Amino acid sequence: MRGKMAGEKRMKTPQDDQGHPKNVQGVTHDLASRIASAKRERTRGANSTSDEASADMNGMARGMRMGTEFMAAVIVGAVAGYLIDLGLGTSPWALLILVLMGFAAGTMNVIRVVAEMNAASSVAPDTGAKDEERNT
Repeated sequence: MRGKMAGEKRMKTPQDDQGHPKNVQGVTHDLASRIASAKRERTRGANSTSDEASADMNGMARGMRMGTEFMAAVIVGAVAGYLIDLGLGTSPWALLILVLMGFAAGTMNVIRVVAEMNAASSVAPDTGAKDEERNT
């Protein structure tokens, strides 16, 4: 009997094209518009924050790259020197020489990365003014 009463109650409520009550349509539309505006605000805030963070993370990534390349060169030199010392029996000499060579290679890697960064960030000279001078 309850099922019959609930069915009758549903039938009395005016329905829209999709079978939903008409007052729900307005609430759903209002909710959808509020969600859309919240997403737009969130996207605007995220874009401004990500631009600032992007520059910082780029710098951090470059710093980590330089540090990693430097340490890798020193460690490779130390391991190679140690293995040569084990094989030839020339206790600290190959280790010392190859650690110094690894240090030099690491320093050169850092200089190369910094030169690449400087070349990428340099601004091309403005050629528009030169073109105007030629025309006059």
